[in-house]
Amino acid sequence: MRPGWRAISGALATLVGLTGLLLLLTLVLLRPPLSDLVAMAGFLLASGGLTVAAALGLTRWNLPGWIGSLRAKIVLMAVLTAVLALLNVGFTAFLMFLSPHDLVLLGGLLAFALGMSVFVALSVSRTVSDSIHELLDAVRSFNAGNMEAKVPVATADEVGELAAAFNDMSQRLEESFSKERELERNRREMMQAVSHDLRTPLASIQAMVESINDGVVSDEETVKRYMRSTQTEVENLNQLINDLFELAQLDAGLLELRIETSSVQDLISDTLESMSAQARAQKLTLSGKVDEELSPVDIDPQRVQRVLYNLVQNALRHTPPDGTISIQARDVGEEVQVEVKDTGEGIPECELSHIFQRSYRVDPSRTRGSGGAGLGLSIVLGIVEAHGGRIWVESGLGKGSRFTFTLPKTPATAAAGSAGGDG
Repeated sequence: MRPGWRAISGALATLVGLTGLLLLLTLVLLRPPLSDLVAMAGFLLASGGLTVAAALGLTRWNLPGWIGSLRAKIVLMAVLTAVLALLNVGFTAFLMFLSPHDLVLLGGLLAFALGMSVFVALSVSRTVSDSIHELLDAVRSFNAGNMEAKVPVATADEVGELAAAFNDMSQRLEESFSKERELERNRREMMQAVSHDLRTPLASIQAMVESINDGVVSDEETVKRYMRSTQTEVENLNQLINDLFELAQLDAGLLELRIETSSVQDLISDTLESMSAQARAQKLTLSGKVDEELSPVDIDPQRVQRVLYNLVQNALRHTPPDGTISIQARDVGEEVQVEVKDTGEGIPECELSHIFQRSYRVDPSRTRGSGGAGLGLSIVLGIVEAHGGRIWVESGLGKGSRFTFTLPKTPATAAAGSAGGDG
């Protein structure tokens, strides 16, 4: 950073102040002749001005630009400063009319001091230079693709702070790149799964339409059955497209929530009513249980309805005939907790951590009819988290599954509940 006029004026003011203070002390303690005092003042201002000019020049105009080593620059600055300081001391001694013997002795002591200052400058500069080289090596390694590059933090000074900042940056970037790689892998897997789920119904629709148009199928009953199947496939395609659009909104953070104070009990009742026919057709028992005086929640009721629908639909796919599916809701602290439980085939423990990944299927061999596109649970996760809630699953092979998610209560209700609990 190059100094401005403020820095230059500050340096000159410091020089004049120190010179005046030294002259005052000399006048009070030694009472030298006025001519010596004037000569001393002139020399101090000249040498001090030269020192200030050198220091500012080195920083402002980068005069030693030909010196490529930071260590050499530090040593050069130390030597120049020491030489100028020694000249000041020598000239002052000369003004004091020291004997030649004393001047020789003083010169030896000053030379010794100069040598020691150079030694100290070399030692300090080496430490600084080594630390900077470690940081530079880490940066080069990081630039070459090694995201795990780290710098040892050996000091608590500015260099140590720089090393710690680099390590923190490296860690954050590594985490970011890791998430990006995971997202990219999930995206590729999702596109593969979606491509399959798009091609299959389109091929089926094409085959049925061609059979009707070519006259291969002509009897009215078969034609009606083909048309019903075509309609079903079109609905499946439309649902898949809607899922993809909703996931795109979640990824981009553009999912709009129309928040209003709602009753979870009403949403559960609507879900049971809309899906009871499908449950009966599969010989399943679908029921619901809600705590009395369940607290209201501030939610987008349409989105949360989608969460309930996806979870129940997932349970319907994987619960054998004569099984049961239940929806329960209760107050838990400052949240409303909703649970969808089934007596289905269950999920292996090793698969639980992946269950909310998009396009993930516990059994990849499942057909579209039973497995779906694998997007429903990803959408559930996104909607719940967008509401500030949490979701998790407990399951085991042959033991069924239980999906639980939470929704924050309305602020007034949550505050009243906390006050009641404190009393």
